[in-house]
Formats: sequence, C-alpha cells, structure tokens
Amino acid sequence: MAERYERHRQAWTSEEIQKLRMLATKGMSLKAIAKALMRSEESTKIRAKLDKLKIQKMR
Repeated sequence: MAERYERHRQAWTSEEIQKLRMLATKGMSLKAIAKALMRSEESTKIRAKLDKLKIQKMR
C-alpha cells in the first residue's frame, strides 16, 4: 500500500521551500528531504528542479 503524505497536492509554502534549500545544501538525499518535508520524493524532486537545486544521489 502506498504511503500517505500530509502535504499531498498542496501548494509549497515559502517555509517549505526554504527548508528544501537548506537540506539540499547540507547534502541530504532526496528520500531524507522528502521525509523531512512530508512530501513525496517525486514532488520534492520536481520542486528542486524548478528552483535549480542539486540533490545528492544515494550511494
């Protein structure tokens, strides 16, 4: 069964975007960032791409 995300289909707030930028610059993985923001990995990846942020790949 798929996970349920608290922020499903809701607009990104400025606080969430700021947190996304901070976590991405710290070098966190996509999965960890998505979990911290309670967003899906796909949603987080799309938002990061819109903001031209680089997210570390898991090794």
